[in-house]
Order: sequence, then structure tokens, then C-alpha cells
Amino acid sequence: MNAANSTFLVLSSILVLFMTPGLAFFYGGLVSKRNVVNTMLSVFMICGLAILLWLAFGYSLSFSGDLGGFVGNLKATWLHGVDLTALTATKIPNGLYLIFQMMFAIITPALFVGAVVGRIRFKFLLTFIIFWSLLIYYPMVHMVWDNGLLAKLGVIDFAGGTVVHINAGITALVLSAFLGARHKYGKDMTQHYNILWVLLGTAILWIGWYGFNAGSALAMNDIAIQAFLTTTVATATSMMTWMVVDMLTKGKPTLVGVCTGTLCGLVAITPACGYVTISGAFWIGLIATLTSYGFITFIKPRLGIDDALDAFGCHGVSGMVGSIMTGLFASKAVNNTISLNGLFYGGGFKLFGLQLLATIFTIGFTTIVCIVIIVLLKRVIRMRVDEQEEELGLNQGEHGEVADYTVQMSHDLTNIQHHSDEFRGQLAQLLDKQQRFR
Repeated sequence: MNAANSTFLVLSSILVLFMTPGLAFFYGGLVSKRNVVNTMLSVFMICGLAILLWLAFGYSLSFSGDLGGFVGNLKATWLHGVDLTALTATKIPNGLYLIFQMMFAIITPALFVGAVVGRIRFKFLLTFIIFWSLLIYYPMVHMVWDNGLLAKLGVIDFAGGTVVHINAGITALVLSAFLGARHKYGKDMTQHYNILWVLLGTAILWIGWYGFNAGSALAMNDIAIQAFLTTTVATATSMMTWMVVDMLTKGKPTLVGVCTGTLCGLVAITPACGYVTISGAFWIGLIATLTSYGFITFIKPRLGIDDALDAFGCHGVSGMVGSIMTGLFASKAVNNTISLNGLFYGGGFKLFGLQLLATIFTIGFTTIVCIVIIVLLKRVIRMRVDEQEEELGLNQGEHGEVADYTVQMSHDLTNIQHHSDEFRGQLAQLLDKQQRFR
């Protein structure tokens, strides 16, 4: 065991795990007060669910054997026969690599929760995540990061552009389309529960992302440092780009906008961070943010698909841009483990074409399997809450809880007002009858 590399991966694993509660704060701060408990629970419970799924089936389907280049086998179910002390190429224990990958299996399904908040039944979401992990996420891990189909073709994805962000983003879009829009969507502006939580969540995600990106070097080496640097540059660029565009188009910057831009940069640089130069990171951050901003502002309203917290607009769109632009900016001078330079570094169109192909394949594969899962699952579990429960809020409708006493007081006052209006109506009817009788 290499002590430095192993310590680095332990810390990176902790940072990636930290991202999921950070995402719970990010999404929880953006939703209405009626749905904050449901939203945060829907994200946080995945920590437990994904860990058990990964140990039971995930590691085996991802890294054990190969079935047609698409998925592994079930010979290592519950880690049967897995030598956790065996060393990888960077001299870290196999058990530690398993833990690191397990943290990715937690955060990825949590990303698409933001698209469906406020209207999806908790039981449906829970069951969907199980089948989504088995049929989509684990096969994607195998195809890209093991000896699967895309890896054999020469596709590169340093920390999860295809496996994590495009995958989760497309899932968010498909789920939103099947769910339908929230009642009063486009008519009523949702008041964010706590914008300060959005900043807190963004800060946690940015910090955790260094484990996500730099940790994917699987060693404390020059590539890890490069990934750390490119992640920082792309994120700073995206943050400032979104803020400046807001100032130019809306006349003022917003905290939610700055946080959204920050997230776009983190997403976009993920597939490229260990392969590109600092200048490459700058352009990836800039172009991805402008693309996501354009989609969220101009295209999404015309689609009519209610992706509540723009999971597709951020993760899907910026993930696609980052994955494709890896084929433009990848350089063997940065990382000599890749066989091809990107288009802008003299490598021709081959790597660019492969990255474009991988992006299209991920979109198609995820879309088709998502549709199959949703159509079959809807036959046995209701997908959407009814209008009355949506109006009440999923905090109480799905869980019987409230975020804080002010929310409970607001609900009680609403009930009092409702009953008071009913009483006044009944009293008016009685007085009217009395008057007619006289």
C-alpha cells in the first residue's frame, strides 16, 4: 500500500460523501417551505440506499466480469470473492477504490431529485432509484470506467461527465416530462425557502468536488494537482460569467444565479479536469455556462417541461458541453495516459468524434431505459401526488413533518382562515334565509 495515495483517497472519499448532504441544502434552500423536508429527505436517504445497493449488486455489475461490453456480472454480489486488500495500479487497496466509487453511486441519483420536487410520490422515487441504479448507472460505470464498450473505443471521462452528469441530467428531463408540470407552473413564482442554504450547499459542493475530481487521479500526483487547478479555474470562470450575464440582461446580480453558475462550472470541467490545460478549463467553464444559461432562459420555457430546479439545465447541458469539449482540449502533455490529443492540440477529429459519440450514446441509452422503467413502474406505483397533496405540500402529505415552527404556524393560520371563511359563508346563508322568511 502506498500510504500517501491511500490517505489521499480516504480524504477524497469523505469529500465526495460530503457532497450529498451539501446537495440537500442546495435543493432544500431553493424549494418552497411546503416541500423542503421532502426534498432534503429525498436527497439524504440515498446515502443509505445507494450504499446497500452498491455492496449488494453495484460493485459486481460495475467491475466484475463483462457481458457484451455493457455490464459486469453478479459473481461478486455482496463482495463475494473480492480481495479487498489487493492493490490497484496506484498501490491503493481494492477496498478503498470500492469505497471511493461507492460515493459516486450516492451523489449521482441525488442530482436528478431536483427536477421532480414538489410532485413525485416518495415511494415511486425510492423504487425508481433502485431500478435506475441497477439498469442505468452500474452499466454506465462499467462501459466507461471498467473494460466496457466505451472504454474500449477510447472514450475518456476523468471524473463523470457521461457516467454522472449527462446520465443524471437526462434522467431529470425524462422524469419531468412523465410527471407533468406542477399546478400553477408559470403562473405562481415559488418563494425559495432559504437562499442562504443555497450558498451553504454550493460551498459544500465546491469543496467536495475536489474529492470528486482530484481524487479521480487515484493517487497524490501531478494529475491530481492539475485536476484541482482546472476545477478551480473552470468554476471561477463560470461563476463570474453567470453573474456578468445576469447584470447585462437583468440589471443586477443574484445570489441564486451566482450559485447556479458555480455549479455549471463544476459540472462542465468534471470529464476534462485531468486532461486539459488551465486555458482549456477557462474556455470549458465559459462556454458551458453560456450554454446552460441560454437553455434555462430561452429554450426551457418553450419546451414546457417542468424541471423544477434545472437539474437538466445545469447537469445535463453543462455535462454535455464538458464531455464534448474534452475532445477539443485534451492534451497528452497534461496526461500521458491518454492515447490521443484533442482537436486543438493536433489530434485531429478522432477524439472529438469519440467524445461526441459517447455523449449521444449516453443520451440515447439513458432515455430509452428510463422510459422503460417509468412505464413499467407506473403500472404498480402511483407516480405523482394528487392536486390536494401538492397544494398542502409534500412535507406533510408524504411525511407528516414541517421544516420549522413558522411553517406550522403558517399552516395553522391558513386552516383557521379557511374555517373562518366557511363559517362566515354559512352565517350569511342563515341570515339570508331568515330575512326571506320574515
